[in-house]
Amino acid sequence: TEEGLIAVENPSELFLGDRLNNSSGSAVTALLEGSRPVLIEIQGLAAKAGYGTPQRVSTGFDGRRLALLLAVLDKRAGLSFSQLDVFLNVVGGVRMQEPAGDLAVASALASSVYDRPVANSAIFLGEVGLGGEIRPVSQAERRLGEAAKMGMTTAYMAERGIPKRGPRGLEIIGVRTVNDLFRQLFHA
Repeated sequence: TEEGLIAVENPSELFLGDRLNNSSGSAVTALLEGSRPVLIEIQGLAAKAGYGTPQRVSTGFDGRRLALLLAVLDKRAGLSFSQLDVFLNVVGGVRMQEPAGDLAVASALASSVYDRPVANSAIFLGEVGLGGEIRPVSQAERRLGEAAKMGMTTAYMAERGIPKRGPRGLEIIGVRTVNDLFRQLFHA
């Protein structure tokens, strides 16, 4: 402002403020900005390709990592993207550089393919491996604490990464593979 810099008290609220309720293709994750966890919305859109080779467009997410996740979802979860254009957006101009958001990316894309929304009060934490397995993330307690503070009620994360003591009011559901997650979310 004209007076100088003003601290942003709650950056998670800033990134989640304009989120639509019950819209398919949207999932939330918690990224670490320095040592501070921030909740970020991931938007995915998979639509029938209009011309020949399908497009792969990502904003705020590495294109090669997207290609890897699409291959894992095809091979391990039976979601074929070969005839679909795929668009991925990390909301707010944030650049997602850590793999902790992989599970949210996979959930947003599956939500778009199935055209079924995931709960607005759910958060997804986990790295997706080449075998479709979900791997734990660092500083899970801090990420879950921020999620609970922001009113999230359900967290999906790697079974091995569930902390002994989670925040009150937050149900933590452990998943082993992307297939397990999609069965729970979409009854697929």
